[in-house]
Amino acid sequence: MTEKEKMTEKEKMFAGLLYDANNDPQLIDERLQCKELCRDYNDLRPRATDARVELLHRILGQIKGDLLIEQPFYCDYGYNISVGRNFYANYNLVILDEAPVTFGDNVFVAPNCGFYTAGHPVEAALRNKGLEYARPIVVGDNVWFGAGVSVLPGVIVGDNCVIGAGSVVTKDIPANSVAAGNPCKVIRTITELDKHS
Repeated sequence: MTEKEKMTEKEKMFAGLLYDANNDPQLIDERLQCKELCRDYNDLRPRATDARVELLHRILGQIKGDLLIEQPFYCDYGYNISVGRNFYANYNLVILDEAPVTFGDNVFVAPNCGFYTAGHPVEAALRNKGLEYARPIVVGDNVWFGAGVSVLPGVIVGDNCVIGAGSVVTKDIPANSVAAGNPCKVIRTITELDKHS
């Protein structure tokens, strides 16, 4: 038996290997637990701020400071999500956190954004078996995502970036960039002149 054959599906998921999320009892149960918590979160009254924060601490893996995630919010496992200080996400945030999703400090996320670590093989025979893979997403400090942004598996967004509305981020974005489009590309570098605009 090979080392890969000895691994659980969760271990394969964390190792970035192809794994079966559809038939593994442990992963199914963990997703269901998270869905229940997200449902509880989304059903809370908006003024129940203390209860909302308490529930986010149960859902997310690490919270380093103040945060506000508007309802509704959806994620797959929760424990793979880490948020820095002063994190804000507007309505309809979706995080498919099969791999770690790490947000730095002062990250602002507009409505209808998604961060997707999960992907499927291009080869149809593998894909049809229900196999998938997961690649981490890392977001630096002081990043603003416009409405409707999709961030795909394995992407790193550097510090101080602005990602324009509707962008599909398929590749890394270097620090201090304004980037937009589908696929998302750097439009320009943020300069001292931006401090006066």
